[in-house]
This record gives sequence, structure tokens and C-alpha cells, in this order.
Amino acid sequence: MRENDTVSIYRDDGIVLRTQKLGEADRIVTVLARKSGRVRAVAKGVRKTKSRFGARLEPFTHVDLLLYTGRTLDVITQAETVRSYGEALTGDYPRYTTGTAMLETAERFTAIEKEPALRQFLLLVGGLRTLVDGGHEPRLVLDAYLLRSLAVAGYAPALEECAICGSRAPSGSPSAESRPAESLPAESRPAESLPAESLPAESLPAESAPAEPAPDGKVQAATTPRRGPAHRTFGVAAGGLVCRSCWAPGAAIAASPTIDLMSALLRGDWGIADASERRYRVECSGLVAAYVQWHLEHSIRSLRHVEHA
Repeated sequence: MRENDTVSIYRDDGIVLRTQKLGEADRIVTVLARKSGRVRAVAKGVRKTKSRFGARLEPFTHVDLLLYTGRTLDVITQAETVRSYGEALTGDYPRYTTGTAMLETAERFTAIEKEPALRQFLLLVGGLRTLVDGGHEPRLVLDAYLLRSLAVAGYAPALEECAICGSRAPSGSPSAESRPAESLPAESRPAESLPAESLPAESLPAESAPAEPAPDGKVQAATTPRRGPAHRTFGVAAGGLVCRSCWAPGAAIAASPTIDLMSALLRGDWGIADASERRYRVECSGLVAAYVQWHLEHSIRSLRHVEHA
């Protein structure tokens, strides 16, 4: 007698990142799951009006799934909603676009399918919860999420010492070739704010410009070198702050309050973040977006919509 192939059934919970149509009635659902990492699975018949769980498999939904392993894609046989964040986000465009950028970032940071990524999962759940319940400005929530995602992936920017030589990075820059923020990718020149207590501490590791922005939020190109305690040099390719000795073309001169804001977002000091001025939030968002996209080696398309939110 021949034995039939064993069908592997498993259960997991996760956040729906995106969906795409398959055939006439099915969907491919991409989920960042607690135990399995990023999973792509087929939900059969969910586009039919009589589908039992089609509405539960929408982006921003935290779902409990029962799946079985298929030859190419796994198949979802059961779905129960843990919490739907989409209902609170769809009526608020700035928060919706921020949430979309978070989902896209989570997918980029989990490039290998079915590789466990518990900390990224916890970070995404905490970020969505903060976005919905935290009462902080959406852009601040996003910047905090991006910085912490980098930290989880091992790319936390150096904000206290030189990223190259490890010495305490002094203020100022030795050159006038600093790169103005307007030369950063469009997606990297952001909009505004930051958020809250719900970002889970357990999802973070233990360790963890251009020119000065004008009142209108735009950054002025530097034509002369700036020195003094009011500015610091941040190198996207270098990995964070750089000292005068290690400075290289392409580094940005950022205001000290901007670096302080980045540090506050990374460690979760929302009091400092919420009290920050808009011009420093704008500059911080530009540096954070450029830094994330440098390490991902891919642009985050959703960021351009967040900028206009």
C-alpha cells in the first residue's frame, strides 16, 4: 500500500499586510505572523458575497488563522478577528497613510518568507495600537516605528558617538559640501510627528543635513560650513552621527534638537517627542526616511503619501 502525503495543519496569529486577487473568487493574503514570520497564503472563495471570513482578511486586521501547507502557497481554512485596526484608520487619512507605510515597512524588513520574526511582529502590533489609541501625531508614530524597526534589524543609528570611530561626535562640520535635505529622495522629505507607550519594549533590543530647516519646514542649502553646539553632522551611509575627522561628502548637518528628537523616539521618550517643534520633526522625518531606505536598498512608496497627509 502507498501512504498518502501528510497534510500539515498549523495555527498562527498575525497582521494582514496586503491582499491581491487570485482567479475569480480567491485572494492571496500576506500576513506577518507571530510564529511563522511573513506568510503568503490563499484564501479561497473570500471574494464571494457569501464568504464566511472574507471581511476578516483585510489589511490592518489582527487575525487568528488555521492553515494547511500547500505545494506553492499555504491555504487558509479558518480566520477569526483578534482586532481590526482598519476601522479606526480608514476614516482618518493621515493615520491611514501612516499605517500603510508601517505595513509596507514590516514587509520589507521580513524579506524571507516563513522566517520567524517575533520582534518585528510585536513592534508592528504595538505601532498600530499606538497609532489608533496613543493620541500622538501620526508622523511621530511612524518615525518611532521606523527607528525601532531599524534597531530590531540591527541598524540602529549612532546618536551619541561617531558611527565610524566611536568617539564622542562633536557638533559642526568641516566642510561646505553637506548635502541639503532637498536632495534626499522625495519620499524622505517628510511631514510631521510621533507617538507612544504601546510600542512594546520587548520588541526592541536592549542596546539600542543638509542645512537647517526654515520655519516653513523646508531645508536651506548650506553654502558655508557650520560649527558650534547648535548643529551635528549625520551620515546616512555612515550609520549615524560622524565626527569632524570621519566626515565625508554626503553627510547632512542637522540641528541638535533634531538628533535629540531621533534619540527620544528610539528610546520611547514621548514627552520630549510631543513637545518638539515642527521644524525639527520635519528634519527628523527626512533623515529617518533616508536612513531606512538606505538600509532596505529599496524605496518605501507609501512614504510619499504620508508626506502629503
